[in-house]
Amino acid sequence: MEEQDLVLFEKKGHIAIFTLNRPKAMNAVSAELSERFEALMEEFEKDENLWIGIVTSSHPKTFCAGADLKSVSAGKNIMTSKGGFAGFVHFPRTKPMIAAVDGYALAGGCEIVLTCDMVVASKKAKFGVPEVKRSLVPAAGGMFRLPRKLPEHIANELLLTGDPLPAQRMYDLGFVNVLCEDGKVMEEAMKLAKRVETNAPLAVFEARRVAMKTLGVTEEEAWDVSSESMPYLARTEDFREGPRAFIEKRAPGRA
Repeated sequence: MEEQDLVLFEKKGHIAIFTLNRPKAMNAVSAELSERFEALMEEFEKDENLWIGIVTSSHPKTFCAGADLKSVSAGKNIMTSKGGFAGFVHFPRTKPMIAAVDGYALAGGCEIVLTCDMVVASKKAKFGVPEVKRSLVPAAGGMFRLPRKLPEHIANELLLTGDPLPAQRMYDLGFVNVLCEDGKVMEEAMKLAKRVETNAPLAVFEARRVAMKTLGVTEEEAWDVSSESMPYLARTEDFREGPRAFIEKRAPGRA
């Protein structure tokens, strides 16, 4: 398979769709897949007409099974310099991402999901970090992102037992935004993305930036970060257009 086929890339309006596409290997992350994903993330960030992304899978039962152990055993580096694992989990992006999960998201696959800002999952989806079963740890963000996104004891259950949890349970815990029927994740992910797409992109990026930057800080520090937002947005055309469109009772245009 050519490297450009390992992660497919599609644009629909202001929405970018990234499809993990190593179905014979259950989308296990190889060095080549990581390099491709990072290159696409670079393109996504630079394209001013793309405002939100969705990452999904071409495999009917698996989102991503984690690292490609054949690549690792062959001495290949599956990390990239900028994005880390899969070229994604450490990538310094400004735009929101949705994970569309229609199957197993395990190990590094679960960590790709954890990197995203919202999650759409089918009822057959399962999430887990089984690394401890093989004397490993989820080192692509799982050890600190799970406790941020789940109650402490549930995060510990996933981390310390290595056993996965079903999508219904993760939805009940607030980890999954939208729970849907099997085979419907892209339809539902597009609906969610379009709800974001209707908003002013700079405001969306700024709201996400502040939310991310204020995780774990004091309220005083959070106020300092938050207070930067309105002066920044006030210098943009979108800021002037929003109130004007409201007064004129029309949908706002976007600069």
